[in-house]
Amino acid sequence: MIRLENLRYRYRPEIPPALDSVSISITRGSIHGLLGPNGAGKTTLISLLAGLLTHREGRITIDGESLDGWRAAHPNAIAQVPQDYAFYPMLTVTENLAFFAGVQGIPRREQQHRCDRALAFSRLETVAGRRAGELSGGLRRRLNLAIGLTGEPEILLLDEPTAGVDSSSRLFLLEAVRQYAAAGRTVLYTSHYMEEVEAVCSDVSIIDHGKVLLAGPVTEVKRGRTLEQVFMELTGHSLRD
Repeated sequence: MIRLENLRYRYRPEIPPALDSVSISITRGSIHGLLGPNGAGKTTLISLLAGLLTHREGRITIDGESLDGWRAAHPNAIAQVPQDYAFYPMLTVTENLAFFAGVQGIPRREQQHRCDRALAFSRLETVAGRRAGELSGGLRRRLNLAIGLTGEPEILLLDEPTAGVDSSSRLFLLEAVRQYAAAGRTVLYTSHYMEEVEAVCSDVSIIDHGKVLLAGPVTEVKRGRTLEQVFMELTGHSLRD
């Protein structure tokens, strides 16, 4: 279980907090949707879980252990796949995977196996020798995902993983997320595509202005409505505004 309890984060004293007393529980092995308009605090929350920011108020625990302690005991067990492309366009797909495997400190004898598994899972074998900058938008998204998987993380943080891809690539990526969670891993999934969240997530949290407005199983949150309708009732506007 991943627990965020009364989490607050403020970038500067003179501005409102990016997160204000946020409490969320994420069940291990689930796909948990995180919804909110731009500026709601989603990126801040993901950055705290990924270790890119350090929280000072509130608690983050995983299986009852502090986030820092759990990360120290489980290196590479949390991976973030950002919305922006996070690879080197002049390197080939294989070279990018090898580089990021090395950055994570994966033992050299294990790197090739990890890269091969990430390559196969993302179905990039046919373009393994191509430069990343030459790939289509859908293949670039797959490479972003493959890089995130080289450490074989237990917790995967996905930030808009299907942005800018065609319908075929979107379907592939959604199925890949389902498969990854089906193996017992946990996925935190943010998206501006409400239908994606309805399709793959078992639970959802809706946040705005740094506060949790509603959280729970998708079926209970919807109560006969669509997530889009629920979101508009809570925030007053569409997620894609």
